[in-house]
Amino acid sequence: MKTMEGNNQKTVLITGASNGFGMEFAKLFAKDKYNLVLVARSGDRLRELGFSLQDQYQLQQVCIVQSDLSQPESPQEIYDELKQKGIKVDVLVNNAGVGVHGFFHETELDRELELIQLNITSVVHLTKLFLKDMVARNDGKILNLASIVSFMPSPLMSVYAASKAFVLSFTEALQNELKDKNITITALCPGASDTNFFKQADAENTRAANGPLSSPEEVAKDGYTALMKGESRIVSGMMNKVQAGASNILPDSALASTMRYQMEEKPATPESKL
Repeated sequence: MKTMEGNNQKTVLITGASNGFGMEFAKLFAKDKYNLVLVARSGDRLRELGFSLQDQYQLQQVCIVQSDLSQPESPQEIYDELKQKGIKVDVLVNNAGVGVHGFFHETELDRELELIQLNITSVVHLTKLFLKDMVARNDGKILNLASIVSFMPSPLMSVYAASKAFVLSFTEALQNELKDKNITITALCPGASDTNFFKQADAENTRAANGPLSSPEEVAKDGYTALMKGESRIVSGMMNKVQAGASNILPDSALASTMRYQMEEKPATPESKL
């Protein structure tokens, strides 16, 4: 942890902060002078990012937490560490997540159980811990990373899509529970984006990964703006808004067929065979 003299700024905790959307969120919050708690498995990358942002924006405090949220004990350990250091979290960004590509009967169960732990269980666990404190203060904000696939079944990414459907449903239920409190919770629903997601999911050769991709900067900006306005949900990108709207009209079978096409591997071109 690196601290400067005095500390009256608000603090944001961002999971999965070492790259992609998480890194862009860190930049946006730092620009608005939020103290940072950055969480990811890569400690060196976190420190490089966090302390460079602290120097650039003269932040009062940056706390680096190297933790693997696919491990069940991690959320409680993170919460306990921050309590011990006297750090109050005003904004929670549940950004960390992972995908697994392939037919469900062929994929590795261990990877999917880790996905569920990271994409669902850690989100619930962290939200439970920090939301209780927010309710006690009657103040706070939470941003949960959902997805365009929250609205539709996605063959070849079945467990991932189901996890993001959970995140959206969970978020919208909490919105109702918190409607009379000074606490807002927002779901960000991006589409295919230019991050490490497809590589980590072994989906680099899919049509979705090789089609138009949203920039992580624009997605994070959309999510940040919606969070600060207290909006309940933001679908990032015009075409993704159209796709989300279509999910209210088309039958699930048609949506599943469309998503399967997107998640199938792109046919090899004659040049790629050489």
